[in-house]
Amino acid sequence: MKDSLKELESKIGYKFRDFSLLRRAMMHSSYTNEKHLEKYHCNERLEFLGDAVLELVSSEYLFLEFPKVSEGELTKTRASMVCEPSLAFCARDIDLGSYLLLGKGEEATGGRHRDSITSDALEA
Repeated sequence: MKDSLKELESKIGYKFRDFSLLRRAMMHSSYTNEKHLEKYHCNERLEFLGDAVLELVSSEYLFLEFPKVSEGELTKTRASMVCEPSLAFCARDIDLGSYLLLGKGEEATGGRHRDSITSDALEA
């Protein structure tokens, strides 16, 4: 798994100082449940933080790039940027699903290709 996550680092052009964060970002709750790990070991807490970071970064970008656009329009545009379909599109572009740690049931039902799972992992 470590080698494949190194490959992911290379693919996204970012080297993690704390490699364990990348591993945790790829760890779905089905995996942690199956391995009897504490709930906080899955990617959900990082997803919470990543969602806020993506909103902040996209808000700053829109604010600076479109100085004459109203708050309402900026909000609509940001919502279209930081939503499940957009994030899942980005996740597919880098084949993020192939790097996920999933439980056997989630694996068997196609979780690797499910937009909700891949977009959450991208946020994480």
